[in-house]
Amino acid sequence: MDRRLRNRILLYLLAAGVLAFVLVEMSGRKPVAKISAVSPMRENLVSSISSNGKVEPIEPFVMRAKLDTFVEKVHATEGQAVKKGQLLLELNVKDVAAQLAEARSKLLRAQDDLRAAKSGGRTDDAARVAGDLAKMQAERDRLQKNHSVLARLIAEQAATREELAANDLALTKAEAEVTRLLAAKQEFDRSVRLDTERATLQVQQLQFEVGALEDKVRNGWIAAPASGTLYSLPAKAGDFVKTGDLLAEMADLHKVRVRAFIDEPELGALEANEPVKITWDALPNRSWMGKTEVIPKEVVARQTRSVGELLCSVNNDKLELLPNINVNVRINSKERLGVLSVPRGAVEAEGGRRYVFVVKSNQLGVGKSTLEKREIHVGIADATNYEVISGLQEGELVALPGDVDLRDGMAVIVVATEVGNFQVQPNG
Repeated sequence: MDRRLRNRILLYLLAAGVLAFVLVEMSGRKPVAKISAVSPMRENLVSSISSNGKVEPIEPFVMRAKLDTFVEKVHATEGQAVKKGQLLLELNVKDVAAQLAEARSKLLRAQDDLRAAKSGGRTDDAARVAGDLAKMQAERDRLQKNHSVLARLIAEQAATREELAANDLALTKAEAEVTRLLAAKQEFDRSVRLDTERATLQVQQLQFEVGALEDKVRNGWIAAPASGTLYSLPAKAGDFVKTGDLLAEMADLHKVRVRAFIDEPELGALEANEPVKITWDALPNRSWMGKTEVIPKEVVARQTRSVGELLCSVNNDKLELLPNINVNVRINSKERLGVLSVPRGAVEAEGGRRYVFVVKSNQLGVGKSTLEKREIHVGIADATNYEVISGLQEGELVALPGDVDLRDGMAVIVVATEVGNFQVQPNG
């Protein structure tokens, strides 16, 4: 093929392309975005918050081991309804009971010693010390009296000075012995006071020891502190438990608490005494009603979420909700009847404002329409719809998002119109 023929063919192809472009422009057949649209409708909206939560007993009783020992016997089963005072577990306290018997015996002896000390010492020792002193004091007094008598007799020449000297020597010895016995009596009394103090301290120490051992013996008998449901019983016969180990948990489960984990953006809508619906995946056909009680005052991290912990009281008359199970929580906070609504997917947000693209019919061609970006004001919302307070009227069409990005003034063709739950295909 020569160069002249090839250039002629390229020229024909270029002319054909230009002609096709002109024909398309003149015929108005330029490709137009195809969209679906929805007509706002009136319906009842319930604004709700859905989240997850955990069931908790309101007033749980937790029983823990108060000594290191073995579980001797188990008298109850997990999930059982128990009465106040009912025996649940027995722990092995035989060694403690033996220690208690020995401590009680020591306490009795110490109490005897204390009574003796308070009464002035042992009776025989006290009597001996007092008797010896009294005897010597009587002897001294006799010798003193003899001294006076002998002195008078010497004056009358009825007695000799040797007799007086012998009496005075005996008197000196008697006075020295009285002094010694008085010191011994004082030492004995001081010893009695010390013995009283020691005995008092020993009695107090033994009383404390006996009380502590009695508590340990009593702690070997684990009884229900109140009537309720024994919902946790990890201890088994033969298990070795240490001080602080969990033995059992129980509570009155007719009314429980649900700790709901509410995401931070939804905390502002919470109020006290709002109705709450609880569902549990294990019983899909059952639901439980309650109300909100304690509104969160802080936000905490929970895995990858920032949540507030909302406390809800829930009726559990049939005792079906068990402590520590994971449940679904739905809080109905506000309700509007017969309000104009639009799907959440049709509403976009920009700078704190919300807007939609309204479909406006025009005369540019059959089936063509134009989008108008319009700000709207919304009220409450449920899972699928917003309440429209202003900015839209019934009968208007709102574009739904699709494969193309919507923009103000954009030419579109509506291929499907939704009214409520029905979809209408336009003719042509």
